[in-house]
Amino acid sequence: MTAIGACLFAAGFSPAVVRSCLTPSSGKKKSNPTRRFAVSTEQILTKKAETTTTSFPENERLKMKRSENGKQEKQNPVIWELAEAEKKIRKSLKDYFEESKDFIRSDGGPPRWFSPLECGSRLDESPLLLYLPGIDGVGLGLVRQHYSIGKIFDVWCLHIPVKDRTSFTGLVKLVERTVRSENNRFPNRPIYLVGESLGACLALAVAACNPDIDLVLILANPGTSFKKSQLEPLIPLLALMSDQLQLSLPYILSLMTGDPLKVTMDDVAEGVPLQQTIGELSQHVAAMSSYLSVLADILPRETLLWKLQMLKSASAYANSRLHAVKAQTLILTSGKDQLLPSPDEGQRLHSLLPKCENRLFSDSGHFLFLEDKVDLVTTIMGATFYRKGAYYDYISDYVQPSPYAFKKIYESFGWVRFATSPVMLSTFEDGKIARGLAGVPSEGPVLYVGYHMLLGFELSSMISQFFFERNILLRGIAHPSMFRRLKEGKLPPMSQFDTFRVMGAVPVSGTLFYNLLSSNAHVLLYPGGVREACHRKGEEYKLFWPEQTEFVRMAARFGAKIVPFGVVGEDDFFEVNLSLLNHSSYSSSLLRAYFACACTSVSTHGLMISNVAYLP
Repeated sequence: MTAIGACLFAAGFSPAVVRSCLTPSSGKKKSNPTRRFAVSTEQILTKKAETTTTSFPENERLKMKRSENGKQEKQNPVIWELAEAEKKIRKSLKDYFEESKDFIRSDGGPPRWFSPLECGSRLDESPLLLYLPGIDGVGLGLVRQHYSIGKIFDVWCLHIPVKDRTSFTGLVKLVERTVRSENNRFPNRPIYLVGESLGACLALAVAACNPDIDLVLILANPGTSFKKSQLEPLIPLLALMSDQLQLSLPYILSLMTGDPLKVTMDDVAEGVPLQQTIGELSQHVAAMSSYLSVLADILPRETLLWKLQMLKSASAYANSRLHAVKAQTLILTSGKDQLLPSPDEGQRLHSLLPKCENRLFSDSGHFLFLEDKVDLVTTIMGATFYRKGAYYDYISDYVQPSPYAFKKIYESFGWVRFATSPVMLSTFEDGKIARGLAGVPSEGPVLYVGYHMLLGFELSSMISQFFFERNILLRGIAHPSMFRRLKEGKLPPMSQFDTFRVMGAVPVSGTLFYNLLSSNAHVLLYPGGVREACHRKGEEYKLFWPEQTEFVRMAARFGAKIVPFGVVGEDDFFEVNLSLLNHSSYSSSLLRAYFACACTSVSTHGLMISNVAYLP
């Protein structure tokens, strides 16, 4: 699937660009969590805490150290240190329960909005994001996402007190008033409604009642499938068997905290020391007992019964008005949701809503946003759902991935680097050749022009290494089918191309090429496009470039440096190894030796980047 995505990454006139570096905004960590409610929708909490920077100097991604023989060796790159720092700042499930205690302690009054303290720093003209909670009603369901979404959104969360008995239609009117008020203040900005289960029904109802307002819906495991779930039979049981309620709390808690054994195995797979992993597992199990008391306060029997009855009516209300929903919608479903049949419901809603896309998280449970491996911002960016105006702007609306998000992407393509061992060489102006990308120009605009290897496998290594080593993001103009599907066919689902869009891919367009160069970006151009990536046998290293070279005139207009580059070795790598598979006389050990020895390399001469593969 990666290969298919890579070969679609370049179209017939395919530039790619780095946006002028948008440095991630500084994160802030608070020591004493004191929370205050914004009773008026105009009150925004400010962040008062110590700043932790996530920026890094140009060309200083890789730190060096001196070895015993005097040679320089690479240490952990700066971006990895930034990723670890960001990971420590991000909150955990423990924070959800600890902060929920503060809400319950000061609970009372009607439902109201609050803005998390850690969401006070954001981009200019950030759109408003209204979080609509599930059946817990606390409003802290995005606690693990606050650090990242607070950078690009103005975040407000709805809190429904434990003893509040506002009806579903009453909640719809409350959210609707806020939406209309904020739309009057900023009529040119979209309003995001992020809801899970009950909150998803609430978002759909508000969108159906306000088709004239620019709304973007992000729905996680929508409760519109309530009638098909295991929750409906629970309502009469809760009404009759009040003493048995405590039996259900550990089950609900396990859905929120996840499987401790699975978390442990994931840590082992990521290389976390076994002793540390076992210690964290024991702490996790011990903490679950303390979480039970908090969960019992959040969902006492009367409240849980009321919320389930409300979810039943909310499901019916939203389903009866789906035809009126015109808002852009992104549905996030969990493959292991034990409360609702979410994957099937996601497909149903996708067929009913006109501007709808689906994303499936196969290994996730019902409480999607509380899971460690779910990054809402990356998901929104991958689906190109983040915009500050009426339409998505590939230049001004694009936000480059944070170090934490990039590390996940970089590690996901580790198998490509393991199989091909890419080597990149660059040349300085004085003709000196160096291993790495130190000879690549730092200041834009720069236009990189090259040709595709088989299926475009070189893309993942090239783009990630530029960002990893030089803080240069190559934004490639790719095939339009990666961004818009005119009709369903045999192409992979749109979600398969999310990584390319997160890393800056844009659809092929002369206008976008112009705008990217005008923003001093680093542009990657494959004139041969998909035809070159999907070349036939005997067409290795053959160019399929058009006769007219408009990109040269465009680059000259902006004074861009043109860097031609070549890729060598990928076709040879596949030819050698596929031929081995066709000859049964070769032993499996010899086959493994060939895979271990084969490598792909990139070399540059002057301003030329080329790839060289060294095969046995």
